[in-house]
Amino acid sequence: MFVVLGFLSFGIGVAGVVLPVLPGGPFFLFAAYCFARSSERVDNWFKRTSFYMIYVVRLKENKGMTRKEKIRINLIADAFILFSVLYVDILFVRLLMIALCVIKHYYFIRKIPTVTPEQYETIKSELIQRQKTTPTSST
Repeated sequence: MFVVLGFLSFGIGVAGVVLPVLPGGPFFLFAAYCFARSSERVDNWFKRTSFYMIYVVRLKENKGMTRKEKIRINLIADAFILFSVLYVDILFVRLLMIALCVIKHYYFIRKIPTVTPEQYETIKSELIQRQKTTPTSST
């Protein structure tokens, strides 16, 4: 089950790299979680991809996100939260969704560093170079 969920999330993440309205990062994070719990072989394969280094390791090491990435992710998440708030008739759930939205914005603004596009390219190059020099276990 984790392998299927991992590949599904990986596919959506790749689509998110190409499509400007779909963020790929959260899907790559979920894919990493699923692959780590599925099989060592699949997990090792995923860790050798550039998607893993650019999206998962960068976020894991808190190297930051560009303003454009933050805005895109927050707008999409806010649209889903707004949809939920409008269509759920339970006041407690509405308040909970609004509170989660506020916490999400706080986290993105205060906890995740904002990097310039130039800094992002430098970080990306460093991670890809590290990936090329890091030995991987063979399975």
